[in-house]
Amino acid sequence: MAKLPILMYHDISTYKSEELIISVEKLEAQFAYLVAKKYQTYHLGDLKERSTLEGTNNVVITFDDAYESQLELAYPLLKKYRLKATIFVPMQYLGQKDAWNTNDTRIMSLETLKTLDSDVFELGFHSFAHKKYDELSLVNIEEDVKKCIISAREQGLDVAPVLAYPYGKYPRENPKKQEFLEMLSDYELAYGLRIGNRINTFPFKNPYEVQRIDVRGDFSLGTFKRKLRYNRWF
Repeated sequence: MAKLPILMYHDISTYKSEELIISVEKLEAQFAYLVAKKYQTYHLGDLKERSTLEGTNNVVITFDDAYESQLELAYPLLKKYRLKATIFVPMQYLGQKDAWNTNDTRIMSLETLKTLDSDVFELGFHSFAHKKYDELSLVNIEEDVKKCIISAREQGLDVAPVLAYPYGKYPRENPKKQEFLEMLSDYELAYGLRIGNRINTFPFKNPYEVQRIDVRGDFSLGTFKRKLRYNRWF
């Protein structure tokens, strides 16, 4: 089974790098490292058609919240280094600001999302209302998931059947957890992504508990390299 780290980014800045914001300079250094080490990138939607991965260095790049900075600042770098990435979209907030974080950071509009380069960017769901699934009833979680799918369909937005849980939160205790996982399967979602900060093996052992590595703005390049390579938290 191949190792498959999944990197999780958020906002990007030209002048600062802290917590959920990474500077363009640091992001480029990380992308350049991936290319230098011959990492192959994948869209998550493409993985459901695969049973194996090529080579030993594979990675998935993801961006949460569909911030405008991901198009303005990350896209040119992804094009430059010929990398693919997945953007997880909070469907209720298209063209608005991130009410759950800074309440000031702009989110891409529907029109912008429709014009993204599909060779570079794939879209996935980041819930509808960006609420913590572990704090909602199963009825409310299902309603949120249903709204995601219906909203994308009605607005003609091409979204892969993958869902990144807001804050990485989802029901952890049975029987609620099992019912939650069965519900995701009923809605034909291929993968559900948490955080976890561990490296996955592929094919995924638990397709609705896929782990991501939280790449923070204060990471050094050395820290990034260690997280990418080792199956542990530093």
